[in-house]
Amino acid sequence: MADFMMRYIQAGQTSIANYLLDHFREVGMTTDQLLVYLQLRRQMDRGEQLPEAESIAEYLGWDKQRVYQLLHEMITSKLMTITSVTNAQGQKADAYDFRLLTEKLSQLDVQTVQKEVKQEATNDRSTVFNQIETEFGRPLSPLEMESISQWLDEDHYRPELIQLALKEAVLSQAYSLKYMDRILLSWEKKNLKTAAQVQQEKERQEPRRSAANGNASQANSQIPDVPIFKLTDN
Repeated sequence: MADFMMRYIQAGQTSIANYLLDHFREVGMTTDQLLVYLQLRRQMDRGEQLPEAESIAEYLGWDKQRVYQLLHEMITSKLMTITSVTNAQGQKADAYDFRLLTEKLSQLDVQTVQKEVKQEATNDRSTVFNQIETEFGRPLSPLEMESISQWLDEDHYRPELIQLALKEAVLSQAYSLKYMDRILLSWEKKNLKTAAQVQQEKERQEPRRSAANGNASQANSQIPDVPIFKLTDN
């Protein structure tokens, strides 16, 4: 057992990115090409920059021509290239280069993020329409749908802001897009872009409102009650 562990450790390890294992098919790599890549990486990690196809075929138990074909396919598919590198002794030699594969994985990640953002925006959009219909208690007319789309696409109001304007309209029992539009315009004039900013503005205005209401109550308390007499004909 001790001898095995020694050989096991001395054989070293090859590090493979899980992102590649998860998405190799999405960048156009076949399972056979992945196996060739793993064998190439194993030998390259040991210092062989251009492993021989014969050795790859031996480890995989394949015919040499099959390995040659797969290497050609990987180059044609822009999964790798053969470049010239300079070794520690200053000598130039050919080596397999997998930067194109890394770039493809990077582009795939960007596309995935963009897709997720687009899907999230679609979900938010659908939520806005559904919430307005629910609160209004009726289906939206085509003209109303166009107005809401304009808020989202042209005015670039965030869905959360439209939802907050809807809440304000419901509290005021004003089930109207025009009322919501006035609310959104007032927030836009104050440069309030998010629900959090609107809430902060409300909290900032609250002491002023309380003071104003207090002054009004005090002024009313100073006005003497005027008795009301019933006027009758004598």
